[in-house]
Amino acid sequence: MFTPSWPARGSGRLSCWRMSRRPLALAGLLLLLLTGLLGCGGDSESPRGLQTPQIGSKGDESEASEQLGFPGFATKNTTRVGGADPVADAAAVARAVYPGGAPDTNPPAVALVDKDAWQAGIAASVLMSSPLRAPILLTDDGAMPQASAEALRALAPTGASSLGGVQVIRVGEAPAPEGYRSTTIEGGDPTALAAAVDRFQSAAFGRATRAVLVASGDDPAYAMPAAAYAAKSGNPVLFVSRDTIPGATFAALQAHRRPRIYLLGPEAVVSARVERALRALGPVQRIAGADPVRNAIAFARYSDGAFGWGVVDPGHGLVIANTRRPSDAAAAVPLSASGTYGPLLLVDEAETLPLPLGQYLLDIQPGYERDPVRGVYNHAWLIGDESAISLPVQSRIDSLLEISPVRTSQP
Repeated sequence: MFTPSWPARGSGRLSCWRMSRRPLALAGLLLLLLTGLLGCGGDSESPRGLQTPQIGSKGDESEASEQLGFPGFATKNTTRVGGADPVADAAAVARAVYPGGAPDTNPPAVALVDKDAWQAGIAASVLMSSPLRAPILLTDDGAMPQASAEALRALAPTGASSLGGVQVIRVGEAPAPEGYRSTTIEGGDPTALAAAVDRFQSAAFGRATRAVLVASGDDPAYAMPAAAYAAKSGNPVLFVSRDTIPGATFAALQAHRRPRIYLLGPEAVVSARVERALRALGPVQRIAGADPVRNAIAFARYSDGAFGWGVVDPGHGLVIANTRRPSDAAAAVPLSASGTYGPLLLVDEAETLPLPLGQYLLDIQPGYERDPVRGVYNHAWLIGDESAISLPVQSRIDSLLEISPVRTSQP
């Protein structure tokens, strides 16, 4: 269920928000934000979206940058959101996509999710889709980390008109920040909470979707790619166990009235028995890879009519995270739902580029015959610091994304 709560005094603007049709130059915005953060700390005239956070004493600028996840190293084809943890990554991504300081650059609402509740984060990713367009900030056991508090203040959500001016959507056990109009989405367990998020999004959108993503509620590495597509498409994510369909998920699928069900993950994660049971609720397509890295690539390649990324050619945005940081999937979703868009791909070790991922990047590498200016380009956002993705791996990814000359045979 979800219940509204209101502050004792109104503090948020409730003007209608409308989405800009122009893609944001996200890399430039991140660097602009970095300049604002590491510039004159006492400048009270900074635009609201570019306020300098008060972190530590004078001289702690590098600590501020690290805590907030801003890029310490970017290459010509990659930009790193280098947070030490998903909390910092979520704050940095949200502020890059919604920099503030100009019309239409503040979100209508912000979703708050506990950093350890990875299922809630993946389910809540759908709130970044239309009409709410709510980025996710992460909380910590009922408290607001400094990075999230600073980001929320800078984001200055304007109030979602479809929710009667709500500025903050609390998912699960997330705290209620003072001074914001908030509403709560509740569920007794992760599967029930995901179903509640689905109902909430359907009510905001005005109807239930005709397609639903179903993922493992037990193995986050196989479920992570669902977050990016939910944010981009508005299709919700519901959870199953390997051999059972929880009652909350069953009821949610019934409410969609025989939707197209896209099951993410191999039979080792979600059994054939569960797939057969899902077919009683709607047609099922399984999208699977033998391991989390291949699973994410299979989803990036997949298309079925209007459903799916269908990234099988050059000219795309990509987002890359580490399987060991599942909450980075939720932190990164605004990058998949704006700017260059793009699927979430995975590495499973910080120091090694998985061979299947390298081969996939090679498959979609851009090329040109005469002039690279007339070509198309790939760009990847890397989520996390070097403990998530090392600099050598970043360099290799950059090389595989670079547009290259294509030799044609002479007649």
